[in-house]
Amino acid sequence: VQLQASGGGLVQPGDSLRLSCAASDSEPTLNYYAIGWFRQAPGKKREGVAIIRKGDGHTYLLGSVKGRFTISRDNAKNTVYLQMNSLKPEDTAVYYCAARVARMGSWEYWGQGTQVTVSS
Repeated sequence: VQLQASGGGLVQPGDSLRLSCAASDSEPTLNYYAIGWFRQAPGKKREGVAIIRKGDGHTYLLGSVKGRFTISRDNAKNTVYLQMNSLKPEDTAVYYCAARVARMGSWEYWGQGTQVTVSS
């Protein structure tokens, strides 16, 4: 599957953004995969931000984004979203989406990054 991440931009602290991760092909659908959102800030390691499991759609969120970020699927649009509210300067990073078939293990497919910059 080929993934396309989009929706980044320059916003002020407290603003919201919604990132999208879309599959470039219609089959298999993203519902076949667990989808994760990751981010990497300059000089820092990449970290996992949110995961949505395939099947039951259970979600996991990084502690620092709980209560502010939400990950969700729109199966009709074959897209996974990362809704980011109350953004902080420390959320500034390049955000990537990834997919894997297995419930656990390595992420097999990666999209290109989308830059999120939170600054006043």
